[in-house]
Parts: sequence; C-alpha cells; structure tokens
Amino acid sequence: MTAFTALPDLALRTLGGSVIAANDESFAEREALIRPGRPAFQAHTFGNKGQVYDGWETRRRREPGHDWAIVRLGLPGIVRGIVIDTAWFKGNYPPHASVEACAVEGYPSLAELESAEWHELVPRSDITGDAEHFFEVSDERRYTHVRLNMIPDGGIARLRVHGEVVPDLKLYEGLSLDLAALENGALVTACSNEFYSSPNNAISPGLARHQAEGWETARRRDDGNDWLVVRLAGAGVIRLAEIDTTNLIFNAPGAVSLEGSTDGETWSGLLPRTRLQPDANHRFRLEQSTPVSYVRVNIYPDGGLARIRLHGHLA
Repeated sequence: MTAFTALPDLALRTLGGSVIAANDESFAEREALIRPGRPAFQAHTFGNKGQVYDGWETRRRREPGHDWAIVRLGLPGIVRGIVIDTAWFKGNYPPHASVEACAVEGYPSLAELESAEWHELVPRSDITGDAEHFFEVSDERRYTHVRLNMIPDGGIARLRVHGEVVPDLKLYEGLSLDLAALENGALVTACSNEFYSSPNNAISPGLARHQAEGWETARRRDDGNDWLVVRLAGAGVIRLAEIDTTNLIFNAPGAVSLEGSTDGETWSGLLPRTRLQPDANHRFRLEQSTPVSYVRVNIYPDGGLARIRLHGHLA
C-alpha cells in the first residue's frame, strides 16, 4: 500500500468507469478489471473457456504484439498512482505491463480514442503473478481515459487508477449542484476514524446498498465524537443538507451537526446539533449566507453515515 491508494479509484465501475474496448478477452471478460472489491477465485471451476477467473484474460499469442484494454474513467482527473493486480493468475500472468492515458472530452468513439494523443503514465514494467503492483505517477494533466497494455498476453485481475477528481463544472453554470459530491470534485480531507469503511464512501455517487458502502467508525469509549471534513467542489453557498443513515439500523449516530470554513481551520456553525433516526434520509434547510470551501460533519457520538449531500450554488 502507498499514500495514493487513499485517493478515489477514478476507474471504478461503481463510480461510472467502463472498459470500453479490448483487443482480446478469449478466456475472461475485460469488465472484471474495474469491479469493486478483491478478486475472488475457486479452484476447479471450469466453464466452456477453461478455469473461471475473476479478471481479464486473453488467449496465448502466436504472433508479435501485445494485448490492451481501454478504460473510460468514471471520474476524470489527475492520476496519482496505478495498481496492477494479478491476483490468482499464477501460470498465466503477463511478464510486463504499461499504462497510457489521454484526454478526450465528450463521448468519443473507439476510432477517435485510437487517434488521440496518448501519454505514458507507467512505462513498460516487470510484473509477477498473484501480486499487487503499485506505481506512483508524476503527471499534472487531467485525463479521461487510460489504456492498459498487457505484454504480451495473459491475465490481469484488477486495474486501479487512483487520483484527484477534476470535473467540468461549466455544465452547472447557473444551476445548483451537490457541492459535497465526489464526482463534482469534493474530497474528504480529514476524518476522526475509518475503522470499518472509507469516509469517501459517504460522498460517492448513488445510494449505499449496505453498510459497507457508507462510512462507519469504531465504537467510542470516551466522551468525544467522530467527524469528517469535506473539501467542497468549490466555494459555495449551501442551501440543503442531506444526512442519510440508510442501512444503519443499530449503529446510526444519535445526532449530527455541520460547520463551515473558508480555510479548513476556522469554523462556524451551519447546522446545530440535530437528532437523527436510524435507516432514514434526513433533509435540513440551511440559512447560510456566505460561501464556504470546507464542511465539517460531526456525528454524536459515533456510528456511520450512508451518504452526505450538500446542495447549493458555486460562489
């Protein structure tokens, strides 16, 4: 593990990522590359294409060249690190891999992507079987797509593309938006406790299907309370806060409060300490008048939140 893995996986399927093309997927489908969670495996499970793998696997090449897959990032942004995971591929992993990226706005076709200008993020590197390989990236450009090159063939279980979300907020000019949404560029920058699950889950797209898809802390045994800090998509005025405890039936917080800040250091009240109910989405109107760039969400004393939505306008 390295520091960049704390950042969102821009390619993750649940964040809107898609493996839009691959030159070959004879043994196992390309879509597995960006599935959430660790790869699974059960020995001696054979289908009509051989042993079933939770990953992308190509045929044995008998000609020069290498295999590749193109991923549209669900959340375009600046890539800080890449993980290439060959879990369970022991006799059929590729000896080398590389990753490239490009920036093409809108909804390009495969032909348009193939003719785009690609930049190398991970040079051709040695990889081994049944292992995670971590590569830090030093490139400040914003990208929309990545291409994984598997050299020459074999199987890769997962591709993780960690980075900072950089959305195109011009779409929201004159409109309201969720200032706390991960997909709009918000990020959890500090958190008191993330024992059970990541705090960035609370600002992820969609609804949480179960407890693990939200943020949940350990049980406190002192007089304090848990909290997280969200750096908003941009300085803005918040009009409506949604605090969702869906799926948290016996471990929801008893109450919540919100504070705002322009610098992440000096805080002022946005929502006083307010009672919460388990397994419910709560909506609170805020009487905020000045823009803030950070919001601190305090839960009392501990527990979890499925989602946090802070609707308003960019300043």
